[in-house]
Amino acid sequence: MGLGDKISNEAENLGGKAKEAAGNATDNDRLKAEGQADQVKAGAKKVGEDIKDTFKKD
Repeated sequence: MGLGDKISNEAENLGGKAKEAAGNATDNDRLKAEGQADQVKAGAKKVGEDIKDTFKKD
């Protein structure tokens, strides 16, 4: 996984956490759900990149 990919995925994860926190603070369920979805999406990308890295090592 390239450094740029790692940074991009972590930025998406942190952005999702910020959205979720803002949704909690403002009692906005849509924003909270959007933040959680962003975090899941970033996690899935990380898993995909980790799998690619595993196969590249062999």
